[in-house]
Amino acid sequence: MDTPVPVQLVQTMTDEIRVTRSICCYCGTGCGVRIHSKGEQVLSVDGDMDHPSNAGLLCSKGMALPGTIRRDTTRVLHARLRDRQTGNYRQIDMSEAFDVAARVISSTVREAGPQAMGFYLSGQLLTEDYAIFNKMARVLVGTNNIDTNSRLCMSSAVTGYKMTLGADAPPASYEDIALADTVLIAGSNMAYAHPVLFRRLMLARQARPHMKIIVIDPRNTDTAQAADLHLAVTPGADVALFHAMLNVMVWEDLIDGDYIARYTEGFPALKDRIREFTPAAAEDVCGVAAADIVTAARWFAQSAATLSLYTMGLNQSSSGTAKNMSLIHLHLATGHIGRPGTGPFSLTGQPNAMGGREAGAMATLLPGHRDPANARHRQEVAALWGTDSLPEAPGYPAIAMFDALLEKRIRVLWIAATNPAQSLPDQARVRRAMQNADFVIVQEAYADSETLAYADLILPAATWPEKEGTVTNSERRISRVRAAISAPGDALADWKIVQQVAQRVARLIAPAKEALFNYADEAQIFAEHAALTAGRDLDYSAVSFDLLEQLGPVQWPFVQTGTPRLYTDHVFATANGRARFADVGYVAPVENISAHYPLRLTTGRLRDHWHTMTRTALSQTLIGHVEEPVIHLHPSDMARYRIGSQALVTVKSRRAQLVLPAQADDTLKPGCAFVPMHWGSRFMAGVGINGLTHGATDPDSGQPELKHCVVGVALYKPLWQAVAWVRGDAVALQRTLSGWLNEFDYAIAVPVATGDGGLRLRLAARAVPERARLEQLLMDLGIADTDVAFDDPARGIYRRVRCIDGRVAVYCLAGTGLNAEDALNDWADTGVRPEPLLAVLLGKSQMKPRARIVCACNGVTDAQIVDGIRNGMDLPALKQNLNCGTGCGSCVVQINQMINRYAGTEAL
Repeated sequence: MDTPVPVQLVQTMTDEIRVTRSICCYCGTGCGVRIHSKGEQVLSVDGDMDHPSNAGLLCSKGMALPGTIRRDTTRVLHARLRDRQTGNYRQIDMSEAFDVAARVISSTVREAGPQAMGFYLSGQLLTEDYAIFNKMARVLVGTNNIDTNSRLCMSSAVTGYKMTLGADAPPASYEDIALADTVLIAGSNMAYAHPVLFRRLMLARQARPHMKIIVIDPRNTDTAQAADLHLAVTPGADVALFHAMLNVMVWEDLIDGDYIARYTEGFPALKDRIREFTPAAAEDVCGVAAADIVTAARWFAQSAATLSLYTMGLNQSSSGTAKNMSLIHLHLATGHIGRPGTGPFSLTGQPNAMGGREAGAMATLLPGHRDPANARHRQEVAALWGTDSLPEAPGYPAIAMFDALLEKRIRVLWIAATNPAQSLPDQARVRRAMQNADFVIVQEAYADSETLAYADLILPAATWPEKEGTVTNSERRISRVRAAISAPGDALADWKIVQQVAQRVARLIAPAKEALFNYADEAQIFAEHAALTAGRDLDYSAVSFDLLEQLGPVQWPFVQTGTPRLYTDHVFATANGRARFADVGYVAPVENISAHYPLRLTTGRLRDHWHTMTRTALSQTLIGHVEEPVIHLHPSDMARYRIGSQALVTVKSRRAQLVLPAQADDTLKPGCAFVPMHWGSRFMAGVGINGLTHGATDPDSGQPELKHCVVGVALYKPLWQAVAWVRGDAVALQRTLSGWLNEFDYAIAVPVATGDGGLRLRLAARAVPERARLEQLLMDLGIADTDVAFDDPARGIYRRVRCIDGRVAVYCLAGTGLNAEDALNDWADTGVRPEPLLAVLLGKSQMKPRARIVCACNGVTDAQIVDGIRNGMDLPALKQNLNCGTGCGSCVVQINQMINRYAGTEAL
C-alpha cells in the first residue's frame, strides 16, 4: 500500500539556495532526487530519502548530474532553419519556427495524405509531452505513424505481458526484491544498467543469506559474478534454455498443477512443445550445461518465492516476445506470481518508457492500454479527446518508420528527444532514410546529437531539470518531475512546442480542432490523460497533480490507494480472466555464423555512460571509467586471430566495418564478442557502433535484434598512428577536430576525465598522410609552434609538446612507437614533468601505465586501489581510507575482483 510521505516541493535553505524534489532522468528505476540550485545553476544532486523507489540511493550517473547541466553552446539555444540548396542554417525566432513546421505538416497532409507524416519520440519525454504529441498525430494529422525509441527497449516485454497476462503491466514491485528467496536475472547487467536496484538486491541477500541468485547472460558480467549460478547462454538461445527448465519442472513434478488448472489455459500444447527440450538436447543449442539447467529449474520451482528480473538481453531480439513469454511461462507453471517476492518483472530502460505506453504514444497502442486496431477502443479515445474518429490505417513502428522514410511512403518526420543517427541499428540505412526525407524536424536539447546533421528545422527543447510533469517507473509508480531552473535561450518544454505547432496546423487544415490544444499547464494535460485510464487495467483516473503533492509517488492501478503487486486474486487481464500459455518454439537468431563472420557480437551498456552520450559525455566524472570503445574478445579468440592486447582490429559485419582496439576478456565465451553501444560518429570514424547491427525485428513486437549479429575480425596493421591531447573544453575541441575523424581508418576523439580534462585524439592509417594534411592537423591542434619537438616530416613522425605555466597544454605523438603517451598524460594530470623529456618522446624511458577511474562517484583510480590492497587493505578498509565503493556502490564488484587478483582473497 502507498503511504503518504511528507512532501516539501521546494525548500529554501537560504535566500538563494533552493532544494527541489524531482526524479532522475536516466533509467526506469525512477529514483527520487533533491536538486540543490542557486539562480540558474545546479549545485548538487542527492537521493531523496522519502522516495519509495530508491530511499536516498543514487547511482554514479545520478550523482554526477550537476556536471551535465550547461547553458552554453552544448545546448540547442535557438531555432534554426536549413537552406537545402546551400546546406547552411540560419537562426530564426520561435514564432517563425512554429509557422514553418505548421506549413510543412499541413501541406504534406493535404498533398500526400496523413500517412506521409511520421513522429519519432523518446522514453525520455514526460507523460504530458507524450499525450499532446499523440493527440496531435491521431486527431489533427490523422495518422497512427507515431512511435518511440521505447520500441528499441521495451516493446517485446510489452507484447510478452499482453500475450500471457493480458495487459502491459509488470506485476511486481521493488519491495519484492527483499522478499524473494530465489531471484533469476535474465539478459540484464543490473550492476551497470540498474545500479540502485542491484544494490537493493545485494542488501537483500545480505539480510537473507539463504537467497539464491541465478544470472542468465552470455557474459560473466559484474552482475553474474555476484550470482550463485551463472548460466552463460549462447546469444539468442534463451527460449531453448527456458523450455528446458520447464521440461525439468514437468519431468520432476515441480509444477503447480492446481494453479495451472484453475487460473491458466493453453498448457497442454506447450507441454507437448517442450518435450523435445530435454536438458541434454538444450545444452547443444544454448551452451549451458545440462546439470546447471536442472539446478536452475529446481531452485526456481522449489523456492517459496521466485522473482525474475529481465531487460534488454531478452527484449532486443528478433524472438524477443517468445523469450519474454517463455520466462513468464515458468512463473505461471509454478504459481510464482501475485504473491510477495514473486513475479516476472521487466526492468525499464528509460525514465518514462512506461508513461509513453500508458499515453499510447506508439504505433501499436492507444491511451489507456488500448489497441488502435480495435474500433471500440478508437471510438472511446475519440470521444474523450473530443473528436469524431481516429485513423484506422496501421502506423509504422520505429524500424518500419525509417524504412518507409527511405522509400518515400513517409515524407516528413518529426523527431523529439532521441538520436536515431546513433541509436538505431543498420546506421547506413537509417541515415540514407533521413537524407531522403522531404523534411526533417528535430526537437532537441543537446547541440551535439548526431541526428541534428539531418535536420531541416531544429527546435530548442528544455530538458532535465527545466521541465514539469510526470513519469512512471518500472514498478508502475507515477512521480512528479519538477523544474529547478529555467530553460536557456529560446528552449521550451516539449509539450509547449507541440502545442504551438498543433494550433497553427489546426488553423490551416482544421480550425475547429484548434481548441483541442488549449492547455494552460501540465496539470491540465495530465488530468485529460488520467481520465483516459478510467476503467482500464491501469486505472489511475483518480490521480491528479494535487493528489501527487499530498501523497507523493503512487502506483497504478490507483483508486484510493496504490497497488504494489498485481494478480493477487489470480484473475488476469484477459477476456476470461485466465493467464495464457503460448505454444512458442525456439527460433535461432536471424544471422548465423559463417566462415567470413565467425563471431557472435552483442552490445550493451556501460556503468557510467548513457545511450548516445549526449548528456553523460558532458560530465568529466562519468567519462573516466571507460573513455573509448573497444571490442572485447575471449583470449582464445585473440590467440586464434593473432591479436595482441589493445591491437587495432577491423570488425566487419554484413553492413559496415569499424576499426577498434581489441581487449582480452575472459568473461566472454569463445566465439562471442562484445562492444559497448554508446559511441557514434560524433566520437569515431565511420557510422558508429550501430553501423554493425542489423534491423531484423520481432514479428510480434517490432523490436530490433540489437543484441546479436555476426562479425569477422582481422588484425589491422597501421603504417602510421598518432595520439594527441589538448587541454580545454572537450566539447569545443571535439567540434574543431571532428572533421578529421573520417580521414582515417581508425579515429577516436574522446573527452578525458583525469587531471585537466581536455580531449584525446587517436588516429591510424595504412599509409603516411600527406605532409600538408599533417601540418594542418598540427595547426588545428594548436601545436604548430611548440616548446619541445622531435620531427621527421618525411616519415610522418612528429613528437611535440607545448606547455603553459609548466604544465602540458597540448602534445602530439605521430608516426610509430607512441608509448610516451602515459608519461605525458601523467604530466598533464599531476604537473610533474618526466625527465629526460626527449628520451620520453622517443619512447626510450620506462613509463608507468596511466591510472584509470574505478569509482566514478569519488574519483578513485585503479592505481590507488591496488596500492591500498598491497598495503593490506580489505574492502572495508578501502572504503574507509579511499571512499571507493561508498557512493552508489556499483564499483564494489570490480573492487572485489581487484582484491582477489592482487591479494588472493575476496572481501565479503
